[in-house]
Amino acid sequence: MADSTAPFQPDANNRNNSRVALTLAVLVVGMVGLAFAAVPLYQMFCQVTGFGGTPQIAAENPKGIIAREMKVRFDVNVERALPWTIKAAAPITDKIGQVDTVNYIATNNSDKPMTGQAIFNVVPEKAGIYFNKIECFCFTEQTLQPGETVEMPIVFFIDPDLDDNPELNTIKEITLSYTFYASDNEGS
Repeated sequence: MADSTAPFQPDANNRNNSRVALTLAVLVVGMVGLAFAAVPLYQMFCQVTGFGGTPQIAAENPKGIIAREMKVRFDVNVERALPWTIKAAAPITDKIGQVDTVNYIATNNSDKPMTGQAIFNVVPEKAGIYFNKIECFCFTEQTLQPGETVEMPIVFFIDPDLDDNPELNTIKEITLSYTFYASDNEGS
């Protein structure tokens, strides 16, 4: 006959099952958290390292100008959902380290205010870490009124440290490319 006065103790299987369930729940919560953090973490990684042709953000050029020249080409693509016409800036050739300003020109072809934003990259990708933007329209959303045309400036320089990278000794030109897309905001 069983002793009815002995306290109830869960068996080892129940404890192991609880531990496994708790571990799996923590794993699921962690994976969901990583999924939400992946985009900002990847963006931060690209900005710090220049990975994928991501240009750097700077306040000024503290390193000066060197004699080597670099041609910079500008490219633009516009998502179909954004009824804008955008003209890229003309290519320029200047000494590395020189701060330059160019303008893209955007026109809203619709009959309502439209808000757009641009993402960017640099080709060749290895040059991305040396391409520094001081001012750029890509940092904020842009709202254009119906038929409005605006100049969108970019102030930039190429870091003279590019000249110290032997992998980039043969590079004679860099392309800064923007892709414009419609923002979730409908305009103001």
